[in-house]
Amino acid sequence: MPDSINLESEIVSLMPVNFTAMSKKGSNALLVFLAGAATGAILGILYAPDKGTNTREKLSFQLDKYKKILEEFLADVVSGKETPLTTEAKSQGQKVVSEAKDKAQRLLDDVDELLEQIRGTKNS
Repeated sequence: MPDSINLESEIVSLMPVNFTAMSKKGSNALLVFLAGAATGAILGILYAPDKGTNTREKLSFQLDKYKKILEEFLADVVSGKETPLTTEAKSQGQKVVSEAKDKAQRLLDDVDELLEQIRGTKNS
């Protein structure tokens, strides 16, 4: 068993997903993906033709590995440390806010234009 786990490379290797698409689906997508990956790994190990003791050992090792990865990731997120996922999430969040501001400004401009048209027809 390795003593230290490189968190970023381990997360990237475990999750071959498009972070941009994932961030649009919501924060629960990561949890759903991790749950699916863990379930797949567990089922794969349980149905592999091997002795029960070996299977339990493999399963225990994998679960411990994923648990450490998630604990380190959550600690990084809670402490505010930059990770590939938080950096991407911030970037996407800033993009969404910027687009929302632009749309709101266009709506305000349209409302102003409509008000001017209405006021113009009243005065005529």
